[in-house]
Amino acid sequence: MKAKLGMSPIAWWNDDLAELSDDVSLEECLRQSRSAGFTGMEMGRRFPNDPDVMLPILREADVTLCGGWFSGTLVDEDLAKNKDRIQPMIDLFKAVNAPCIVYGEVGRSIQGDRSRPLATKPKLGDEEMKAYARKVTEFGEWCAQQGMPLSYHHHMAAVVETEPELDAFMKYSGEGIPLLLDAGHLAFAGGDVLRAIDNHHRRINHVHVKDVRMPVIDGLDRSRQSFLDAVALGAFTVPGDGSLDFGAIVQKFADYGYEGWFVVEAEQDPKKNPPLKMAQVGYKELMRVMSAAGYTVETQGFPKG
Repeated sequence: MKAKLGMSPIAWWNDDLAELSDDVSLEECLRQSRSAGFTGMEMGRRFPNDPDVMLPILREADVTLCGGWFSGTLVDEDLAKNKDRIQPMIDLFKAVNAPCIVYGEVGRSIQGDRSRPLATKPKLGDEEMKAYARKVTEFGEWCAQQGMPLSYHHHMAAVVETEPELDAFMKYSGEGIPLLLDAGHLAFAGGDVLRAIDNHHRRINHVHVKDVRMPVIDGLDRSRQSFLDAVALGAFTVPGDGSLDFGAIVQKFADYGYEGWFVVEAEQDPKKNPPLKMAQVGYKELMRVMSAAGYTVETQGFPKG
């Protein structure tokens, strides 16, 4: 079985908390990640939106674009508005041969609002969830028809956060919307990562190997502290530096024959946790558990020729 290892630039520059950002260029971010061993990078705010500009940068760094976040609003807004907003991203991602676009629901979400405590996260009733899941499925089918599959990202402080919410979303949605399984977000939400893989492995097409520091999470006052407060306190980290057993998690993916990207997305303070060092820690741990699970990790970055 083959696997690819990527990173998210959120370790270098945080899109929601500017103070948790290193003053490094896109080129330096890519250089550091590649030097640690990663062959892919998800898109961040310092990436160009023109493929003619992006491709030479990726080629020089010897990495590929392995995904990127789209802020969806389907819980509140119609399909047409979201289609209009995602179309340029579809065109870009096709031009640089990215594997998928990550759909993150930001409608009603409190993930970017530091004044909103975790306990005030939005909730959908059963009928609302059913209608929402069907709408996202239709959107996913349309994106795939345009030549770019989506990957749905369950997320802290959003309408699909907890394991029961994820189960309901998956029950009511269809094959047209694949799933991004994020170990860190599910663990933060109190879910069982291994059980979620058991339940939903047929739909998983992208994986975020985000680790968590459970002592930080367990110490939160969810009636007063926000998602961004948790990030600033160090709730997330890379595999090998946190509380999750990635040996068991990666083995579970291997058991179901998952092949594709495993992306380290670990937002934290780069001054306290230097991104290059964290990338090296994460890569070492992932290579250990990937080898134990029988994966061959692909080493080619940007396609030659």
